[in-house]
Amino acid sequence: MSFSSSYLEVILKFVFQLFYMEHFVVSARKYRPQTFKDVVGQQAITNTLINAIENNHLAQALLFTGPRGVGKTTCARILAKMINSDGNTSEDEDFAFNIFELDAASNNSVDDIRNLTDQVRIPPQVGKYKVYIIDEVHMLSQAAFNAFLKTLEEPPKHCIFILATTEKHKIIPTILSRCQIFDFKRITVKDAKEYLKYIAKEQGITAEDDALHIIAQKADGAMRDALSIFDRVVSFSGKNLTRQAVTENLNVLDYETYFESTDLILDNKIPDLLVQFNSILSKGFDGHHYIAGLASHFRDLMVCKNQATIDLLEVGEETKQKYVEQCLKTSNAFLMKGIQLANDCDLKYKTSKNQRLLVELTLMQLASITYDGEKKNSKHFIIPPSYFEVKGITPVPIKKPSETLSQPSEKKPVLERVPEKEVVVTVSEPMVIPKISIDRAKTSTSGLSLRSIKEKKEHQIRQLDVIIDEEDLPKEPVEQDALTKAWNAYTISMEKKGEKILASILHMAEPKLIDTAIHISYSNQTNKIELERAQYPLLSYLRKTLQNFDLHLEISVNEEIAKKYAFTPKEKYEKLKEKNPNIELLKKTFGLDL
Repeated sequence: MSFSSSYLEVILKFVFQLFYMEHFVVSARKYRPQTFKDVVGQQAITNTLINAIENNHLAQALLFTGPRGVGKTTCARILAKMINSDGNTSEDEDFAFNIFELDAASNNSVDDIRNLTDQVRIPPQVGKYKVYIIDEVHMLSQAAFNAFLKTLEEPPKHCIFILATTEKHKIIPTILSRCQIFDFKRITVKDAKEYLKYIAKEQGITAEDDALHIIAQKADGAMRDALSIFDRVVSFSGKNLTRQAVTENLNVLDYETYFESTDLILDNKIPDLLVQFNSILSKGFDGHHYIAGLASHFRDLMVCKNQATIDLLEVGEETKQKYVEQCLKTSNAFLMKGIQLANDCDLKYKTSKNQRLLVELTLMQLASITYDGEKKNSKHFIIPPSYFEVKGITPVPIKKPSETLSQPSEKKPVLERVPEKEVVVTVSEPMVIPKISIDRAKTSTSGLSLRSIKEKKEHQIRQLDVIIDEEDLPKEPVEQDALTKAWNAYTISMEKKGEKILASILHMAEPKLIDTAIHISYSNQTNKIELERAQYPLLSYLRKTLQNFDLHLEISVNEEIAKKYAFTPKEKYEKLKEKNPNIELLKKTFGLDL
């Protein structure tokens, strides 16, 4: 059996690659910090540990606590290496015989802790200290914790314990009180992005700033997660890392999506906004994730409004410039309302039975915030500008009442007499309408108060005085009988119209004419107020009927009238006897008494 040379060449090449191909090491292991200076985002803790080593002030029991991937185990290994180094050892020395790592998740029984305490008694063969790193220490059982207490409280001089955990609240207080606690914080997006930029440079990878920023945000404060995501994206896109490739690989909504959504909302384009949301759903994104991101986008736009808070915006420089440009198009009122609507949708999303409809309604409400009718900026026109555009007419904005009063009118209204005794206004000479200045602080009244009603009627009379020239109005002499007749006629007309209360008040008092003043007296203030409310149409009727426009009302309150109607039982009997004398006969016949 013979093989061709080409076939043998392929086999040899495969064998060569199999045995001599370089083994891939993930970035989280390859770039694990070897000194405290390389640790990212934990400067306060690393400086404290360095000073403690230099000043020989290091505790024998340390507790490193914090979220995953922030450097707890790494710092423990660096610390173990530093305290065993005497300055003459090489950097590659890892002191493997002096460092013992115990995984408490799988070694959490009492027997495991007893084996550990037995080993603690033996001093190190090389170096000064034996360092025990117990990872996930919160997984130890209650009995294991109790067995560990004595050794942790009084360890040998050559022994140091470093406990690491992500859930400090699960550790019993007696353990916590025996340890020096170091709280590791989440790594900021800025620090994570800078470290990713350094790794990309080391590997010869060209990476956009926004692409690294998205990876750092996705990691949520964990450097190990950031490096794992970085490796995945590099495997997808190769040596050129772009923002588009990162968003596509990580399946995250890009900033451009929210910029486009905000532009559609500001332009009130509801159909386009709903189409965009449908496209987002078709790509596999969750509506909850989208609406929460939109609320965060509005928050970022509000942050850009003030130069003092712009540093709170954790985005790349290019994206930051886009935020600044878009924030100029929005108002604070719009952003506050938008955040409120998006946040309400976020809270209701999980309990809603029709989640898509909930988000769509929210988007329609957001797009309606800046919508004010037929067309934007049309609030100064009664008829929409579109009507005038079709007709080829340029619309003129409606002037405010204050602007109209401040301008002199072109014609003066003049009243002329006509046979039907009606007042007709004709156009004659120009006239300047007096400008009335009102002190708002003094005249401000409630719309429902009695004072406001009175002032409204007085204002109507003042308007009549301004427009009417009194010299041309009739001023015929009036007799008391004519006034009484006209008064009773107006009272009857009010009864027919259903104004029973007003008719009763008019019937209750008898008007007395003194010159041109009609005097009316009532027994209480309530009747006076009711008549004051209705005095303008009453005066208008009397003036036209009696042909005297100088007539005016003088309404007063006379308490004597009230006393007049407060009869005693005897006075009531006398009054009844006047109307029917037979009552006296009835009283005597039956021997009645008052």
